[in-house]
Amino acid sequence: MKLATNDKKRLRTIAHNLSPVVTVAQKGLTEGVVDEIERAISEHELIKIKIYAADRDARRDLTMQICETSRAELVQSIGNVAVLYRAADKPNPRLSNILRHQSH
Repeated sequence: MKLATNDKKRLRTIAHNLSPVVTVAQKGLTEGVVDEIERAISEHELIKIKIYAADRDARRDLTMQICETSRAELVQSIGNVAVLYRAADKPNPRLSNILRHQSH
């Protein structure tokens, strides 16, 4: 699921006002963190996560691992914040950040 440039731009616009919903800290990608990312992306489709890693390369590797594990597309990564997107089969209009943004 490769996103087009225009799609990424639209998703970045929506994500701008979002707060990170999951934090990956020094223990890394634990089972609990993976479960929380899965829950959040299933409900919201578009999420921000905060990743604390030793350096830029470690952060990038961890971000790619998260995308692979959650089957999500990386929309943007700035500093220690990454924006992930995965379309839901049946998005909940009350929870989906995409649908809520469209209703504005």
